Amino acid sequence: MDMSPFEDTAMTSAPTSSTHSSAKGSIPGEIVLSTKEFREAVWEMEPKIAVFDCDGTLWSPDAGSGFLQWTIDTGLLSEEATQRITARHQAYHQSQVDELTICGEMVQIYEGLAESDLRASARAYFEEKIEPHLFPEMIALIQELQASDVEIWAVSSTNDWMIEEALQEIGITHEKILATCVEVRDGIVTGVLRDIPTDEGKAKSLRAAGISHPDVVFGNSVHDAAMLEIAKRAFPVNPSEGLQKLSVERNWPVYYPAAIRPL
Repeated sequence: MDMSPFEDTAMTSAPTSSTHSSAKGSIPGEIVLSTKEFREAVWEMEPKIAVFDCDGTLWSPDAGSGFLQWTIDTGLLSEEATQRITARHQAYHQSQVDELTICGEMVQIYEGLAESDLRASARAYFEEKIEPHLFPEMIALIQELQASDVEIWAVSSTNDWMIEEALQEIGITHEKILATCVEVRDGIVTGVLRDIPTDEGKAKSLRAAGISHPDVVFGNSVHDAAMLEIAKRAFPVNPSEGLQKLSVERNWPVYYPAAIRPL
């Protein structure tokens, strides 16, 4: 989850409104781009490769924790598994479980379930909870980049079922998606982790895919910092408080889509 798996949440459902996470507006020294300035800055780079985070960058809700809660509420996740992941989540909030571990466990918790059931659930969750909160400016930008033959990659610590179901709507295929995932054998989810792209892992996963220095990278959280750092130009979008501060330090202008623009 690119806002951090449960950043600012406590196993609650995904938000149903698009609001800036801090609701504090700009901070001292922050350079905020208008939509026109943002678009011009992107195209000024004449990008050939563009990389996008997902949660908080392409849409407002945290799809990782939101989808987990959805599978609890709809009964897809068993009561025993729910109790187990809830306890781990509480430990995460008490700094007893780190970011990398919780991101992995939030996908491993589905071990034994049919992948087809998870994809169907992810599709329903996307349509009800995520699709209404896509950032139109970001989706339009991706479509325009695609029309100009720019290679688009998406990197997320949210599970691959959720991200793949969401991004197929805008033509980003699974081959260009790097998300937290486990092995699936004979259609059944296992607990064997394949990748957890978060923090330094985002840049590592990109490098493993042959993307060492993308032209432009878009992200909303400090957990995107490593991949923002390897870009020819970094574009913090709807930045979390931590990324706001880092953006000031790095002199990175930031962009807020209209739905979550600070007051």
